[in-house]
Amino acid sequence: MSNSPAEPLRTAAAEPLVTPEWLANRLRKPDPDAPDPLILDIRSVVDGGGRQAYESAHIPGAIYTDYANDGWRVTKGMASGLLPEPAALVALFSRIGLTPRRHAIIVSAGTTVGDFSAAARVYWTLKIAGHDSTSILSGGMLAWGRDATRPLEAGPPPVNPPSPPYPVKLAPALRADVGAVERAIADRTAVLLDSRATTFFQGSAKSPQALRPGRLPGAVQLDHVAAFDSTAMALKPKHELEQLFAAVSSTPVINYCNTGHQAATNWFVLSEVLGRPGISLYDGSMSEWTQEPDRPVAVGPSEPAPRS
Repeated sequence: MSNSPAEPLRTAAAEPLVTPEWLANRLRKPDPDAPDPLILDIRSVVDGGGRQAYESAHIPGAIYTDYANDGWRVTKGMASGLLPEPAALVALFSRIGLTPRRHAIIVSAGTTVGDFSAAARVYWTLKIAGHDSTSILSGGMLAWGRDATRPLEAGPPPVNPPSPPYPVKLAPALRADVGAVERAIADRTAVLLDSRATTFFQGSAKSPQALRPGRLPGAVQLDHVAAFDSTAMALKPKHELEQLFAAVSSTPVINYCNTGHQAATNWFVLSEVLGRPGISLYDGSMSEWTQEPDRPVAVGPSEPAPRS
């Protein structure tokens, strides 16, 4: 199929995770045959960083975009983690200079598992918008700074003209909406994978964004923290992740949490690291689900996760 002016040539899919060593070498020795990197520094005040941290030190050439405040997620009612509308994504991508030919590399603070969830959520947003050439810098800025020979820049973000409108083409299979969740509950056609801690899963704790405590009926739990190595401050090795997620059935999986943030980690592991088909993210999660009082929730312990 040929490309038309309305559908610019897109770069091929990239490795989901890249190392600081790979990125340092890429910056040191540009490859004329590879797409230009677009380094997205997504640190926000939520993780103790934000624009001030970016201006103090960032990877050379990185663009600053605040994960919490730049429109990566939108609020409707109590649902505070929804995917933006396509027009809003076009405007966001234009501001950060994203084009179909660039390789987006997402850089978080790297100091908590929540930072990785933020990177995974940005990654999911780019992928669902049709940008396959996307990677996460493993370990984020913390990992980059462990080697004093790696370069850093300081100062405000560069002022660049907006890029042409990005040809957003949503990949609906990556997202689960309320209807898909209702069908999964009624027909058990998909695993509902809850990525929250046990207190939220069982209903003894509640997110401020959710109107009621509890979980989706029939859901199974795999706390996203379990996928993370708190010493290395990065995802666990692939063989460990395979063992960890082996209890999750190979049927379609809908990942959810409170606001679609933590669930992005489990989505990333299943879909991008382990290469499982049929993996989606319910971005509305419990904050959206509990807005309607007639939607059921379950509390207390549940049955073990089904095995494949």
